[in-house]
Amino acid sequence: MTGELAIIAAILVPLIGAFLIAASHRHPNQREAATLVTATALFILVASLLSPVLAGQRPETTLWEIIPGISISLQAEPLGMVFALIASFLWIVTSVYSIGYMRGHHEKNQTRFYVCFAIALSSAIGVAFAGNMLTLFIFYEVLTLSTYPLVTHHGTDEARRGGRTYLGLLLFTSIAFQLLAMVWTWSVAGTLDFTPGGILAEHASPVVFATLFVLYMFGIGKAALMPFHRWLPAAMVAPTPVSALLHAVAVVKAGVFSVLKVTIYIFGVDSLARIGGSDIILYVAATTTILASIIALRQNNLKRRLAYSTISQLSYVVMAATLVNDFGILGGTLHVAMHAFGKITLFFCAGAILVAAHKTEVSQLNGIGRAMPWTMTAFTIGALSMIGLPPTAGFISKWYILLGALEADAMIIVGVLVLSTLLNAGYFLPIVYSAFFREPDTPAKHGEAPKTMVGAIGLCAGGTVLLFLFPGQILALAHMLIGNVP
Repeated sequence: MTGELAIIAAILVPLIGAFLIAASHRHPNQREAATLVTATALFILVASLLSPVLAGQRPETTLWEIIPGISISLQAEPLGMVFALIASFLWIVTSVYSIGYMRGHHEKNQTRFYVCFAIALSSAIGVAFAGNMLTLFIFYEVLTLSTYPLVTHHGTDEARRGGRTYLGLLLFTSIAFQLLAMVWTWSVAGTLDFTPGGILAEHASPVVFATLFVLYMFGIGKAALMPFHRWLPAAMVAPTPVSALLHAVAVVKAGVFSVLKVTIYIFGVDSLARIGGSDIILYVAATTTILASIIALRQNNLKRRLAYSTISQLSYVVMAATLVNDFGILGGTLHVAMHAFGKITLFFCAGAILVAAHKTEVSQLNGIGRAMPWTMTAFTIGALSMIGLPPTAGFISKWYILLGALEADAMIIVGVLVLSTLLNAGYFLPIVYSAFFREPDTPAKHGEAPKTMVGAIGLCAGGTVLLFLFPGQILALAHMLIGNVP
């Protein structure tokens, strides 16, 4: 299969899977088998593109030319490969986990859940392989719409309120800021194609250049910059596998991926460094990092604590991009991958605790590590990665972001990284301590969650360590973004 066909197939396969899942709604085993087969097929297709991209090829295809110069186009390039590999691999793991969770928690509307999940992954792959800003925008919006039924899955008043906040903020930022920036870009540059070195520097004045950058960064609402972050904690009303999708597999990763994509291919790192325009967003991201961490400290609900942790961690990627130097781009790209594995581990653990122990609050977790040692050991690994300690993957990406801040002589950002790391430790380590070293409030009458859930948790926790030990492929792709082939 050619690279061009593989890209198209990677978008179509989840859609075909969604149809097969819907057709199997009366047969749960067949439905879940279709989910697993589809997820595996998607990963194989995406992985088949890795060698050509590492060899310097850029498979691309145009699906539809709307007007001359405006088309729906797809291309596999290093940054997109990072996102696509993460999303496709973690879909397999999330599918395995979801089977145990949805059955163990006796969730309703399971077929709709799996169908929407498949459509969301198709749109995420479309975002990853978008060849221009219009294509990215279309798939980005489909991702928003396809995840809305997942956020409102329970159908309660609380779920509908959370869904309205989720949909309202994401659509508002896209239409009010991102779409405006896109039209403005076309009017001044005459193209929306993603081009190494950017497309705006020779066509926009410094004021227009800086204004467009601000519009894009706030328009990419899935990156959850304050004050447009409330959709993310509001979406915690969803089932835990959906939270994992939102925080690790697709939605927020589509946000920070788009931040990096726009920075590298619309503005150009060198042009941003020369002309300026990124400072406002750099300090917004720094503020978001600290404030979200402080709010996380005050959350007793485990999923809400993890949600605000995600907001903080996403801003690491935005800060890294707006440092506009090579180390920043390396650190931001790596953090997309490293955060995915660490955070999905933590959300999986939260879901396992809910299914096995029926507990949702941090204050209820005293001694739970004795009843659920595998789950809480994995939680510890995920927490260490969020803090940025070896031997976990988060250490590597934070290291490069710190080097980027030092290279930019941005000592305020160095201070933000140090303070946020301490805050991360402040809201994660007490959970670990309580789980293993405090006496349970009541004798535990439960053990671990279903084996499929524990297996998925272990795989993600193991991946967090393996990415620390063997970061070679992700590093190679990241180096290609700055013109280096290690």
